[in-house]
Amino acid sequence: MKQVRVKAGNAVFSNDAPLVYISGPCVIESLKSYAAAAAALKAIFRKLGASFVLKASFDKANRTSHSSFRGIPMETALAFLKDLKNRLNVPILIDVHEPSQAARVAEAADILQIPAFLCRQTDLLFACADTGKAVNVKKGQFLAPWDMGNIIAKIESRGNRNILLTERGTSFGYNNLVVDMRGLEIMKGFNYPVIFDCTHSVQKPGALGKATGGDVKLALPLAKAAAALKLAGIFFEAHPDPKKALSDGPNSFRLDRVPGIVRTLNQIDKLALKIKKSEDSGL
Repeated sequence: MKQVRVKAGNAVFSNDAPLVYISGPCVIESLKSYAAAAAALKAIFRKLGASFVLKASFDKANRTSHSSFRGIPMETALAFLKDLKNRLNVPILIDVHEPSQAARVAEAADILQIPAFLCRQTDLLFACADTGKAVNVKKGQFLAPWDMGNIIAKIESRGNRNILLTERGTSFGYNNLVVDMRGLEIMKGFNYPVIFDCTHSVQKPGALGKATGGDVKLALPLAKAAAALKLAGIFFEAHPDPKKALSDGPNSFRLDRVPGIVRTLNQIDKLALKIKKSEDSGL
């Protein structure tokens, strides 16, 4: 079966095309700081000639503690993101947590993202699919990779084939995640673009008591391994100063590390694509 290609703005996702990067801070901490980070990322990816989708979240609805920072009001965020997207001329991905948000978010987003904990919520999947926009579904930490077939079927049933599948780690006992690289190959078997989220994959959920921990030094090794399998994209969160981040700091890359990370992954991706083409031709 032919690989499905999913277009979002000027980015094209396919398991047999060059990597697309999805990146941004975990949450909009302030309009000023987010705009600065977005502009910095745009400049980095433009200089490196890599396709880039800006990641945005206006609400982190599943924080460990009720007292943790969640984000900013949806309407404020969407007006801001729509303007920022146009000014930077970049496609944007936005998290959706409730079916009622989907149509409104689709006015600003090129890709609607289903958080991992919500990946089986049928009404949410239907609402996002009904917008006609691309839908990126993060595989739940509790879900087997082959079970993503049922999620795909839900979205396809609404006439939408603009589907992206993202691996972000699997529950490994308490307060830990592990990445089963077999899952990436299994999900590629659905012929939809597969993305690897290397920073959420090194989270340690709830490990800090009232917050999630993480081990960011393992994120790049995992991303290298995933890129060698020839995927459609790599997702990672980046922050100017992760130690001061209001969400997911322990598993976010420092913004100044991004150029080196992308250069490394691009090199691996080019080799993986060359090998894949050779295998496909029977050489």
